[in-house]
Amino acid sequence: MLIEFSVTNFRSIKAEACLSLVAGHDKKHGDSNVVKPKLAKNGRPIRLLRSAAIYGANASGKTNLLRGLSTMRNIVLRSSDHLDELPVTPFRFDPECHTLPTSFEVICVAEGVRYQYGFSATPHEVTDEWLYAWPSGRTQVWFERSRSETSGEPSWKLGGKLTGDREVWRRATRPQALFLSTAVSLNSTQLLPLFNWFRERLYVASYSGWPPNFSLKYSRENDQADIVNFLAAADLAVADIRIAEVDVFLRHQPIGGESAELKMAEESHGTQKMFALAGPWLDSLDKGNVIVFDELHDHLHPALVRFLVSLFHDPEANPHGAQLIFSTHDTSILDRNVFRPDQIWFCERNEHLETRLFPLSDFRSRRGVEDLEEAYLAGRFGALPYIRGSGRRPSD
Repeated sequence: MLIEFSVTNFRSIKAEACLSLVAGHDKKHGDSNVVKPKLAKNGRPIRLLRSAAIYGANASGKTNLLRGLSTMRNIVLRSSDHLDELPVTPFRFDPECHTLPTSFEVICVAEGVRYQYGFSATPHEVTDEWLYAWPSGRTQVWFERSRSETSGEPSWKLGGKLTGDREVWRRATRPQALFLSTAVSLNSTQLLPLFNWFRERLYVASYSGWPPNFSLKYSRENDQADIVNFLAAADLAVADIRIAEVDVFLRHQPIGGESAELKMAEESHGTQKMFALAGPWLDSLDKGNVIVFDELHDHLHPALVRFLVSLFHDPEANPHGAQLIFSTHDTSILDRNVFRPDQIWFCERNEHLETRLFPLSDFRSRRGVEDLEEAYLAGRFGALPYIRGSGRRPSD
């Protein structure tokens, strides 16, 4: 499970932006929207949120925040593959940031152990990397890596609790590679759970979402009826699925009429998107994965967005603590009956074109103010576009 993600000096994000899924003291929706992950022996209990929704104007930085998590995952999985350059882009609107590294950090729970892992990097080298773990309730420094400001040479601290061929892994770690990735590629079993959290438990969709491939694979390897039931629960009138060699067909059964099949390409954009989401959604709810999705509302009716979110808030549908992090412009679900204040986040761009991220829980609740959608659209929380007139050039 994800506890916290932070990123600094990345695209429109200059100062640190930190997204926390730690539940506050508010007891609202405590039985549905909050979960306590199972931790290793003596692990300090922690209450985590099952979802987080991010709102903000276009070009405010919502996509860059989620892209930061995707980029971190990509570097973890691929840095040991002899990459020539790391895919980091510093903040563009301050020349002093151009040569500074970009920093990423996650705090997460993998196989019952809490980890705090991060790194700083330029396109050409990893300047810092660190990993702390709590396998028995107390902090353990597993490794720290930094670059000397005087000599430019790397400095290493390999903690005594880190087992295995530590010196072999250190010597094998190239300047453009992460120690975590290198050690796992050289058979570190101790670091594998954290690496697998990035590889198998963190799903980050591209801007256009997922293609239908995952849902097709899920249909073949699991009970195809699960996909049908998912689509039926979303009121898409799908009675069955037939997977042919080169196409997918959805069968529709009108009441009192003849059933008919439609090719996937003939279905509405919304139906195609819901089919593509079915596999990742069901798999994540079953395994306790983290789904990260930009513009979840795109091509979907607000009721379908609410349905997708509700599955994560249902302890029966989500028994293993799966989490959903998404950006959206759909204000119809900006509702106290759906979210707690600490689940709602806002992105805002200041006059220096810097992204600022902040939660609704930063605002003191006003007596009688229950309509969050109305309050947001009225500008109470900021994070709205500022529209200047018609956009036309004044006539002479």
